[in-house]
Amino acid sequence: MDAIALGPVLISVPRLYALGAAALLLALSAWLLGLPRREHARWFNGLVLAWLVGARAGHVLTHLEAYAAAPLDILKLWQPGFHGLWGLLAALIWTGWTLRHHLLRLIGAMALTVGAASLWLVLMTLAPLGGGMPIDELPDITLETLDGDSVNLRDLRGETVVLNLWATWCPPCLREMPLLAEADARDGVTAVIANQGEELLQVARYLDDQGLAFRYPLLDPRQELMVLLASPGLPTTLLFDASGRTVERHVGELSRAQLGAWLDRHGAESP
Repeated sequence: MDAIALGPVLISVPRLYALGAAALLLALSAWLLGLPRREHARWFNGLVLAWLVGARAGHVLTHLEAYAAAPLDILKLWQPGFHGLWGLLAALIWTGWTLRHHLLRLIGAMALTVGAASLWLVLMTLAPLGGGMPIDELPDITLETLDGDSVNLRDLRGETVVLNLWATWCPPCLREMPLLAEADARDGVTAVIANQGEELLQVARYLDDQGLAFRYPLLDPRQELMVLLASPGLPTTLLFDASGRTVERHVGELSRAQLGAWLDRHGAESP
């Protein structure tokens, strides 16, 4: 699981882990470093900002092609896309500059920062709030297209399948629709958009108004896929390889870089 639902809001589990590690760093540094309150606040607030900027910059630099196609995506900080090692490096540089006149406190602050980053990595690895895939392969479930044709998802094996659960009332779902349409145009890729709980006319009107065409726009009026995939909210996206095995999952809005990396990693060709 990479997100949990708090009412209508989806909260990223990796960000919850990061928040917990940051809170522990704040408490321990205030207790152990002995910095004056104002100086401690300046160091810690700057460290958080340095980590965010460094982690985002590192991710952008490692996915330049995707961000070159949509530069404004760099500012969409709610989307996934932070490089932990680059963030740690930026945080250590900030610490070195800010505490350069206090050698022992500098060493202690760097040790605590590395410790907090290590804790975050351990939490990401052990996934105490849940991990793993809800299903191992394309589900054996039959849904109808907007034209009334029946499609069994398991019959789509043979291509890389992007399965997206969405609804027209969900803004993040709508923002990622053009990306899914681009993925559907790639050789060897099938994008399946399964609308959750809405009527045919509502779904068809939205897709027509936006000029979006998919081979498999499906209706899931009873939201069977949300139950089967243990989805805490929308949007939810899963990637299946050509043999039908589940290889990736993300709850929340996809970024261009993330989806592109998924498809490149699992052998899909660019259009």
